[in-house]
Amino acid sequence: MSVTAELTNVPSGASDMAHIVLTFDDNKLASALYGQFDENLARLEQKLGVDIRPRGNQLNIRGEATAAEQARRALDHLYAILQKGADLSQSDVDGAIRMALSADDQLTLPTLERKGKMAAAQIATRKRTIYARSPNQDAYMRALERSEMVFGIGPAGTGKTYLAVAHAAMLLERGMVERIVLSRPAVEAGERLGFLPGDMKEKVDPYLRPLYDALYDMMPADKVERAIAAEVIEIAPLAFMRGRTLAHAAVILDEAQNTTPMQMKMFLTRLGENSRMIVTGDPTQIDLPPNTKSGLVEALRILSDVPGIVTVRFNEKDVVRHPLVAEIVSAYDREAKLARGGAVEG
Repeated sequence: MSVTAELTNVPSGASDMAHIVLTFDDNKLASALYGQFDENLARLEQKLGVDIRPRGNQLNIRGEATAAEQARRALDHLYAILQKGADLSQSDVDGAIRMALSADDQLTLPTLERKGKMAAAQIATRKRTIYARSPNQDAYMRALERSEMVFGIGPAGTGKTYLAVAHAAMLLERGMVERIVLSRPAVEAGERLGFLPGDMKEKVDPYLRPLYDALYDMMPADKVERAIAAEVIEIAPLAFMRGRTLAHAAVILDEAQNTTPMQMKMFLTRLGENSRMIVTGDPTQIDLPPNTKSGLVEALRILSDVPGIVTVRFNEKDVVRHPLVAEIVSAYDREAKLARGGAVEG
Protein backbone atom coordinates (compact mmCIF):
# COMPACT_ATOMS: atom_id res chain seq x y z
CA MET A 1 0.00 0.00 0.00
CA SER A 2 1.31 3.45 -0.91
CA VAL A 3 0.25 6.72 0.67
CA THR A 4 0.40 10.32 -0.48
CA ALA A 5 -0.78 13.22 1.64
CA GLU A 6 -1.59 16.81 0.80
CA LEU A 7 -2.55 19.65 3.15
CA THR A 8 -5.16 22.00 1.71
CA ASN A 9 -4.86 25.71 2.49
CA VAL A 10 -7.85 27.17 4.33
CA PRO A 11 -8.69 30.64 5.60
CA SER A 12 -6.75 31.85 8.65
CA GLY A 13 -8.29 30.78 11.95
CA ALA A 14 -9.85 27.61 10.54
CA SER A 15 -8.54 24.13 11.16
CA ASP A 16 -6.13 22.70 8.60
CA MET A 17 -7.87 20.48 6.09
CA ALA A 18 -6.13 17.46 4.61
CA HIS A 19 -6.44 15.37 1.49
CA ILE A 20 -4.91 11.90 1.85
CA VAL A 21 -4.74 9.37 -0.98
CA LEU A 22 -4.30 5.67 -0.19
CA THR A 23 -3.47 3.17 -2.93
CA PHE A 24 -3.80 -0.55 -2.23
CA ASP A 25 -1.81 -3.14 -4.15
CA ASP A 26 -4.42 -5.92 -3.91
CA ASN A 27 -7.85 -5.23 -5.39
CA LYS A 28 -9.46 -8.19 -3.60
CA LEU A 29 -8.21 -7.05 -0.20
CA ALA A 30 -9.21 -3.47 -0.97
CA SER A 31 -12.77 -4.66 -1.67
CA ALA A 32 -12.82 -6.55 1.64
CA LEU A 33 -11.49 -3.43 3.38
CA TYR A 34 -14.31 -1.28 2.02
CA GLY A 35 -16.93 -3.82 3.12
CA GLN A 36 -20.23 -4.73 1.51
CA PHE A 37 -21.71 -1.60 -0.07
CA ASP A 38 -18.71 0.29 1.39
CA GLU A 39 -20.15 -0.15 4.90
CA ASN A 40 -16.73 -0.03 6.58
CA LEU A 41 -15.90 3.28 4.90
CA ALA A 42 -19.27 4.66 5.93
CA ARG A 43 -18.53 3.63 9.51
CA LEU A 44 -15.23 5.52 9.45
CA GLU A 45 -16.92 8.59 7.95
CA GLN A 46 -19.60 8.54 10.64
CA LYS A 47 -17.22 8.09 13.57
CA LEU A 48 -14.42 10.40 12.42
CA GLY A 49 -16.28 13.08 10.48
CA VAL A 50 -14.30 12.66 7.27
CA ASP A 51 -15.25 12.11 3.63
CA ILE A 52 -13.89 8.92 2.03
CA ARG A 53 -14.34 8.30 -1.70
CA PRO A 54 -13.22 4.98 -3.23
CA ARG A 55 -12.03 4.68 -6.83
CA GLY A 56 -11.05 1.11 -7.53
CA ASN A 57 -8.07 0.31 -5.34
CA GLN A 58 -7.59 3.96 -4.37
CA LEU A 59 -9.17 5.93 -1.52
CA ASN A 60 -9.43 9.70 -1.20
CA ILE A 61 -9.78 10.92 2.39
CA ARG A 62 -10.74 14.54 2.98
CA GLY A 63 -11.37 16.26 6.26
CA GLU A 64 -9.82 18.03 9.22
CA ALA A 65 -6.15 17.07 9.31
CA THR A 66 -6.22 15.14 12.60
CA ALA A 67 -9.38 13.23 11.65
CA ALA A 68 -8.02 12.40 8.19
CA GLU A 69 -4.83 11.06 9.76
CA GLN A 70 -6.89 8.98 12.19
CA ALA A 71 -8.83 7.50 9.26
CA ARG A 72 -5.56 6.70 7.48
CA ARG A 73 -4.18 4.91 10.53
CA ALA A 74 -7.37 2.90 10.99
CA LEU A 75 -7.45 1.86 7.32
CA ASP A 76 -3.77 0.98 7.38
CA HIS A 77 -4.33 -1.23 10.44
CA LEU A 78 -7.38 -2.96 8.95
CA TYR A 79 -5.60 -3.60 5.65
CA ALA A 80 -2.70 -5.19 7.57
CA ILE A 81 -5.19 -7.55 9.26
CA LEU A 82 -6.56 -8.56 5.85
CA GLN A 83 -3.04 -9.15 4.54
CA LYS A 84 -2.56 -11.76 7.26
CA GLY A 85 -5.54 -13.73 5.96
CA ALA A 86 -8.15 -12.70 8.53
CA ASP A 87 -11.66 -11.41 7.86
CA LEU A 88 -12.97 -8.08 9.12
CA SER A 89 -16.00 -7.61 11.35
CA GLN A 90 -17.73 -4.45 12.50
CA SER A 91 -16.00 -4.92 15.85
CA ASP A 92 -12.62 -4.85 14.08
CA VAL A 93 -13.56 -1.58 12.37
CA ASP A 94 -14.80 -0.02 15.62
CA GLY A 95 -11.68 -1.24 17.39
CA ALA A 96 -9.41 0.29 14.75
CA ILE A 97 -11.26 3.60 15.14
CA ARG A 98 -10.85 3.54 18.94
CA MET A 99 -7.14 2.77 18.59
CA ALA A 100 -6.66 5.48 15.95
CA LEU A 101 -8.35 8.06 18.17
CA SER A 102 -6.07 7.21 21.08
CA ALA A 103 -2.91 7.14 18.96
CA ASP A 104 -2.82 10.94 18.87
CA ASP A 105 -2.17 10.92 22.62
CA GLN A 106 0.86 8.65 22.14
CA LEU A 107 3.55 10.85 20.60
CA THR A 108 6.99 9.46 19.86
CA LEU A 109 9.89 10.81 21.90
CA PRO A 110 12.03 12.86 21.75
CA THR A 111 10.67 14.66 18.65
CA LEU A 112 7.00 14.40 19.69
CA GLU A 113 6.09 13.53 16.11
CA ARG A 114 2.93 11.56 15.46
CA LYS A 115 3.46 7.88 14.86
CA GLY A 116 3.22 6.85 11.22
CA LYS A 117 1.69 3.48 12.05
CA MET A 118 -0.77 2.37 14.66
CA ALA A 119 0.73 -0.48 16.69
CA ALA A 120 -1.99 -2.49 18.43
CA ALA A 121 -0.97 -5.27 20.81
CA GLN A 122 -1.85 -8.76 19.62
CA ILE A 123 -2.21 -12.33 20.84
CA ALA A 124 -1.46 -15.00 18.25
CA THR A 125 -2.26 -18.70 18.47
CA ARG A 126 -2.18 -21.24 15.65
CA LYS A 127 -5.93 -20.89 15.19
CA ARG A 128 -6.27 -17.10 15.19
CA THR A 129 -4.74 -13.72 15.97
CA ILE A 130 -6.48 -11.17 18.17
CA TYR A 131 -5.71 -7.45 18.02
CA ALA A 132 -6.42 -4.89 20.74
CA ARG A 133 -9.64 -3.02 19.99
CA SER A 134 -9.33 -0.24 22.57
CA PRO A 135 -6.52 1.55 24.44
CA ASN A 136 -7.35 -0.34 27.65
CA GLN A 137 -7.32 -3.67 25.82
CA ASP A 138 -3.93 -2.67 24.44
CA ALA A 139 -2.65 -1.88 27.95
CA TYR A 140 -4.11 -5.15 29.27
CA MET A 141 -2.50 -7.30 26.57
CA ARG A 142 0.87 -5.64 27.14
CA ALA A 143 0.53 -6.13 30.90
CA LEU A 144 -0.18 -9.83 30.33
CA GLU A 145 3.07 -10.08 28.38
CA ARG A 146 5.20 -8.41 31.05
CA SER A 147 3.69 -9.11 34.46
CA GLU A 148 3.30 -12.27 36.53
CA MET A 149 0.06 -11.11 38.16
CA VAL A 150 -2.55 -8.99 36.38
CA PHE A 151 -6.01 -7.84 37.47
CA GLY A 152 -8.48 -7.08 34.67
CA ILE A 153 -11.39 -5.10 36.12
CA GLY A 154 -14.47 -3.84 34.31
CA PRO A 155 -17.93 -4.47 32.87
CA ALA A 156 -19.14 -7.33 30.71
CA GLY A 157 -18.16 -7.32 27.06
CA THR A 158 -14.76 -5.66 27.43
CA GLY A 159 -12.82 -8.83 26.58
CA LYS A 160 -11.05 -9.18 29.93
CA THR A 161 -11.76 -12.92 30.29
CA TYR A 162 -11.49 -13.75 26.60
CA LEU A 163 -8.09 -12.06 26.28
CA ALA A 164 -6.83 -13.76 29.46
CA VAL A 165 -7.74 -17.20 28.09
CA ALA A 166 -6.26 -16.32 24.69
CA HIS A 167 -3.00 -15.26 26.34
CA ALA A 168 -2.89 -18.49 28.37
CA ALA A 169 -3.47 -20.55 25.21
CA MET A 170 -0.62 -18.70 23.49
CA LEU A 171 1.75 -19.36 26.42
CA LEU A 172 0.86 -23.06 26.33
CA GLU A 173 1.42 -23.35 22.58
CA ARG A 174 4.81 -21.66 22.86
CA GLY A 175 5.91 -23.93 25.71
CA MET A 176 6.22 -21.01 28.13
CA VAL A 177 3.92 -22.81 30.59
CA GLU A 178 3.15 -26.50 31.00
CA ARG A 179 -0.55 -26.18 31.74
CA ILE A 180 -3.53 -23.88 32.05
CA VAL A 181 -5.72 -23.69 35.15
CA LEU A 182 -9.06 -21.90 34.75
CA SER A 183 -11.28 -21.27 37.74
CA ARG A 184 -14.41 -19.44 38.86
CA PRO A 185 -16.21 -19.23 42.19
CA ALA A 186 -19.38 -21.34 41.95
CA VAL A 187 -21.60 -18.44 43.00
CA GLU A 188 -24.29 -17.06 40.74
CA ALA A 189 -27.39 -14.95 41.18
CA GLY A 190 -29.95 -16.87 43.22
CA GLU A 191 -28.74 -20.42 42.53
CA ARG A 192 -26.95 -23.06 44.60
CA LEU A 193 -24.97 -26.02 43.31
CA GLY A 194 -26.93 -28.47 45.43
CA PHE A 195 -30.10 -27.71 43.53
CA LEU A 196 -28.56 -28.64 40.17
CA PRO A 197 -28.76 -32.22 38.81
CA GLY A 198 -25.74 -34.44 38.13
CA ASP A 199 -22.31 -35.09 39.60
CA MET A 200 -19.87 -32.35 40.61
CA LYS A 201 -18.51 -31.83 37.07
CA GLU A 202 -22.02 -31.53 35.67
CA LYS A 203 -22.93 -29.10 38.45
CA VAL A 204 -20.00 -26.72 37.88
CA ASP A 205 -19.70 -26.89 34.06
CA PRO A 206 -22.47 -24.31 33.46
CA TYR A 207 -20.57 -21.80 35.62
CA LEU A 208 -17.35 -22.41 33.67
CA ARG A 209 -18.90 -22.36 30.18
CA PRO A 210 -17.49 -18.90 29.23
CA LEU A 211 -13.99 -20.26 29.83
CA TYR A 212 -14.66 -23.30 27.64
CA ASP A 213 -16.03 -21.04 24.88
CA ALA A 214 -12.91 -18.88 24.86
CA LEU A 215 -10.66 -21.95 24.77
CA TYR A 216 -12.46 -23.46 21.79
CA ASP A 217 -12.17 -20.14 19.98
CA MET A 218 -8.38 -20.08 20.41
CA MET A 219 -7.49 -23.77 19.97
CA PRO A 220 -8.81 -26.61 17.76
CA ALA A 221 -11.57 -28.52 19.54
CA ASP A 222 -9.75 -31.86 19.42
CA LYS A 223 -6.65 -30.34 21.03
CA VAL A 224 -8.75 -28.78 23.77
CA GLU A 225 -10.44 -32.11 24.50
CA ARG A 226 -7.11 -33.98 24.61
CA ALA A 227 -5.54 -31.31 26.82
CA ILE A 228 -8.47 -31.46 29.26
CA ALA A 229 -8.34 -35.27 29.33
CA ALA A 230 -4.58 -35.14 30.03
CA GLU A 231 -5.11 -32.40 32.66
CA VAL A 232 -2.88 -30.05 30.70
CA ILE A 233 -5.92 -27.78 30.79
CA GLU A 234 -7.78 -27.88 34.09
CA ILE A 235 -11.13 -26.17 34.56
CA ALA A 236 -12.32 -26.26 38.15
CA PRO A 237 -14.32 -24.30 40.72
CA LEU A 238 -12.32 -22.12 43.07
CA ALA A 239 -12.91 -24.44 46.04
CA PHE A 240 -10.68 -27.04 44.35
CA MET A 241 -7.64 -24.71 44.52
CA ARG A 242 -7.11 -24.96 48.27
CA GLY A 243 -3.83 -26.55 49.38
CA ARG A 244 -2.20 -26.48 45.94
CA THR A 245 0.87 -24.72 44.56
CA LEU A 246 0.47 -23.96 40.86
CA ALA A 247 3.90 -23.94 39.22
CA HIS A 248 4.74 -23.61 35.49
CA ALA A 249 1.13 -22.68 34.80
CA ALA A 250 -1.10 -19.93 33.45
CA VAL A 251 -3.77 -19.53 36.13
CA ILE A 252 -6.97 -17.53 35.56
CA LEU A 253 -9.64 -16.65 38.11
CA ASP A 254 -12.79 -15.33 36.43
CA GLU A 255 -15.78 -13.61 38.10
CA ALA A 256 -13.49 -12.80 41.01
CA GLN A 257 -15.96 -10.29 42.45
CA ASN A 258 -17.83 -13.31 43.82
CA THR A 259 -14.96 -14.50 46.00
CA THR A 260 -14.80 -13.87 49.73
CA PRO A 261 -11.65 -12.21 51.12
CA MET A 262 -10.46 -15.59 52.47
CA GLN A 263 -10.99 -17.29 49.08
CA MET A 264 -9.14 -14.52 47.24
CA LYS A 265 -6.15 -14.70 49.60
CA MET A 266 -6.13 -18.49 49.20
CA PHE A 267 -6.14 -18.21 45.42
CA LEU A 268 -3.48 -15.51 45.12
CA THR A 269 -1.09 -17.47 47.35
CA ARG A 270 -1.29 -20.48 44.98
CA LEU A 271 1.15 -18.71 42.63
CA GLY A 272 4.17 -20.93 42.05
CA GLU A 273 7.46 -20.85 40.17
CA ASN A 274 7.34 -19.73 36.52
CA SER A 275 3.60 -19.12 36.64
CA ARG A 276 1.34 -16.32 35.48
CA MET A 277 -1.84 -15.38 37.32
CA ILE A 278 -4.72 -13.37 35.85
CA VAL A 279 -7.71 -12.25 37.91
CA THR A 280 -10.79 -10.83 36.17
CA GLY A 281 -14.02 -9.45 37.56
CA ASP A 282 -16.59 -6.67 37.71
CA PRO A 283 -17.06 -5.11 41.18
CA THR A 284 -20.47 -3.77 40.12
CA GLN A 285 -21.83 -7.32 39.59
CA ILE A 286 -21.36 -8.95 43.01
CA ASP A 287 -23.67 -11.93 43.67
CA LEU A 288 -22.47 -12.71 47.20
CA PRO A 289 -24.94 -12.86 50.09
CA PRO A 290 -25.81 -9.49 51.69
CA ASN A 291 -23.19 -8.05 54.05
CA THR A 292 -20.48 -10.33 52.59
CA LYS A 293 -17.32 -8.50 51.48
CA SER A 294 -15.99 -9.12 47.98
CA GLY A 295 -12.49 -10.59 47.95
CA LEU A 296 -11.79 -8.78 44.69
CA VAL A 297 -12.65 -5.36 46.07
CA GLU A 298 -10.53 -5.98 49.17
CA ALA A 299 -7.58 -7.34 47.15
CA LEU A 300 -7.57 -4.28 44.86
CA ARG A 301 -7.30 -2.07 47.95
CA ILE A 302 -4.71 -4.12 49.82
CA LEU A 303 -2.46 -4.87 46.83
CA SER A 304 -2.62 -1.46 45.12
CA ASP A 305 1.00 -0.61 46.00
CA VAL A 306 2.57 -4.06 45.64
CA PRO A 307 5.32 -4.01 42.97
CA GLY A 308 4.86 -6.49 40.14
CA ILE A 309 1.05 -6.53 40.30
CA VAL A 310 -0.66 -4.63 37.48
CA THR A 311 -4.32 -3.61 37.48
CA VAL A 312 -6.02 -2.60 34.22
CA ARG A 313 -9.46 -1.01 34.53
CA PHE A 314 -11.93 -1.20 31.66
CA ASN A 315 -15.02 0.96 31.16
CA GLU A 316 -18.03 1.15 28.85
CA LYS A 317 -15.85 2.60 26.07
CA ASP A 318 -14.00 -0.74 25.92
CA VAL A 319 -17.13 -2.85 25.31
CA VAL A 320 -16.53 -4.81 22.11
CA ARG A 321 -19.82 -6.70 21.95
CA HIS A 322 -22.94 -5.32 20.27
CA PRO A 323 -23.00 -1.48 20.49
CA LEU A 324 -26.14 -1.71 22.63
CA VAL A 325 -24.12 -3.47 25.36
CA ALA A 326 -22.03 -0.32 25.85
CA GLU A 327 -25.20 1.76 26.07
CA ILE A 328 -26.70 -0.65 28.62
CA VAL A 329 -23.54 -0.51 30.76
CA SER A 330 -23.57 3.30 30.62
CA ALA A 331 -27.24 3.45 31.60
CA TYR A 332 -26.70 1.22 34.63
CA ASP A 333 -23.63 3.22 35.65
CA ARG A 334 -25.64 6.44 35.52
CA GLU A 335 -28.40 4.87 37.61
CA ALA A 336 -25.85 3.67 40.20
CA LYS A 337 -24.32 7.14 40.46
CA LEU A 338 -27.74 8.69 40.94
CA ALA A 339 -28.55 6.15 43.65
CA ARG A 340 -25.29 6.89 45.48
CA GLY A 341 -25.97 10.63 45.23
CA GLY A 342 -29.46 10.19 46.65
CA ALA A 343 -28.12 8.11 49.53
CA VAL A 344 -25.59 10.82 50.39
CA GLU A 345 -28.18 13.59 50.24
CA GLY A 346 -30.63 11.58 52.37
